[in-house]
Amino acid sequence: MAKGDIVLVTFPFTDLSATKLRPAVILAETNMDITASFITTQLQWREATDVLLNPSNTNGLKKSSLIRTGKICTLSLDLVQGLLGELTTIELEQLNQKLKTLLQLK
Repeated sequence: MAKGDIVLVTFPFTDLSATKLRPAVILAETNMDITASFITTQLQWREATDVLLNPSNTNGLKKSSLIRTGKICTLSLDLVQGLLGELTTIELEQLNQKLKTLLQLK
């Protein structure tokens, strides 16, 4: 697994009250963990730092979706249920730009 891979993971709700199996994009990987942003099909939640993805054979998504860059979590590799696909080079560049904006990096 690598940055830009789209995986299926058990992702916690922001209030930690429950979890949901959902796609997420890997932002970083270590020996035991991944840091990821979750992906949603709820397009009405779109924020300025989200990345819009259209379904493709490359990303493995079935519907138009948003990478919610503001929804970042570090998870054990054990929670990864499978690989769905990966971002294209252009989508990865968009993700990097949105993360820079979100984290106020120059």
